[in-house]
Formats: sequence, structure tokens, C-alpha cells
Amino acid sequence: MTITATFSRYADLPALIGLMEGDEKHNGASASTLDVLWVLYDRVLDVTPATAEAPDRDRFLLSKGHGPAAYYAVLAAKGFLDVPTLRSWTTFDSPLGHHPDRVLVPGVEIGSGSLGHGMPLGLGMALGLRAQRIRRSDGTEPRVVVLVGDGELDEGSNHEAIAAAGRLGVDNLTVVAIDNGSATHGWPGGIGRRFEVEGWETREVNGRDHTALHDAFVPSRAGRPLAVVARVRN
Repeated sequence: MTITATFSRYADLPALIGLMEGDEKHNGASASTLDVLWVLYDRVLDVTPATAEAPDRDRFLLSKGHGPAAYYAVLAAKGFLDVPTLRSWTTFDSPLGHHPDRVLVPGVEIGSGSLGHGMPLGLGMALGLRAQRIRRSDGTEPRVVVLVGDGELDEGSNHEAIAAAGRLGVDNLTVVAIDNGSATHGWPGGIGRRFEVEGWETREVNGRDHTALHDAFVPSRAGRPLAVVARVRN
């Protein structure tokens, strides 16, 4: 494919992912996150390539880092990455590895891939922003959004982060859990119930429905962290 056009639409994402040829891309893990990632970067997160280092930017943490092809495609569509860089996926000296690297990839907030790390780091970021009293010009507080997989919720570090965030009322923290039925143990009553019992506000939506996802991400300012369970079965 000759790269001459501008790729900036949701419809362009399959072509962008297709530029990443060669090594296995964890296609299932990547595909399950595509719509959530697009809605976040297109309609929810207050961050752009120009504001990627601004103290009052929103932060997005891809804890489900073992399938980053969709993430790289969305970053390219939104201008954080040059589209031709996608062709170098996992090659020698490429910034684009099997797991995203905060040091190498513009716009990436954490190096991830080891399950269970993203939510505790996100909680720490949210608390840090609160401690620094960082506000935007309109008085709103920057958000920290963490994307996790349902299987990842089996990790003990996530259990601790869920409990601590609920008890501390960290309402600038949002966790979106991709529910594709891959959890080993699950939770009685479903994933949403896991967060509810710890004091989180919880919403469950179709993970392919862009309008429902956008509405679910609208904060209620209820003094509680927000968990969005995005069901994806294909």
C-alpha cells in the first residue's frame, strides 16, 4: 500500500492496522479494544499531540498492553504517530513493539503488557493530580482513564486498586474493562458488581456501540470512581 492519503477516520483503522505486517499482533486482544479506543480519543479524552505533555491533559493508560495494534492505529489516526511508522512494527530499531513503550511512543503514558499494572498506576496518577490541585481553565479536573481486560481483573494488584479507589472516592479515575469472556475466575454477579461492592459507579454497555460508549464515559461527578464494562463478543 502506498501511503499518500490522510488516515483520520474510524473507517481508516483497518487499513492502518493492516500496515503492521509480520509478527503476530494478538489480533483478538487488539480487535476487542478498537471501538473503545476510538471513542475515547475521538470524543472523550482532552489530549492531542500538541498537549501530550501538558500538566492538565487527560491521561490514558492501556493496561491491556499485549494487543497494541489497535492502539497504535488510533494514535496514528489522531496524529500522535506518523502513519509510515506503522510499517516498522516490531522490526529492529522500531519504536512499536509488542507492548507499548512510554519512552518510545508519543502519547503513551505507561509501558504496559504485564497484567495488573495499569490500574494501580492509574490510581496513583489520579491521586497525584488531586494532590497537586491541577485544574483546567474551566475548573475541571483532568481525567485518568485505564483500559483493562476482564482476565486481568484476576490479578491481586487490581483487587487492591479497586478497593482503595472506591474508599478514597477518586472521581477523576475511570476504568474501562473489556469483557470478552476471557476471565479465568470471573466474579459473582458479573464484572460490574466487582466494582459496585467497592463503591464505584458502574455502567455496562455494548463495546461496539459508539453512542452508548460515549454516554457511558460522561462523568457524573458523584464523588466516586467510574467503571465502564464494555461487552465485546466478536
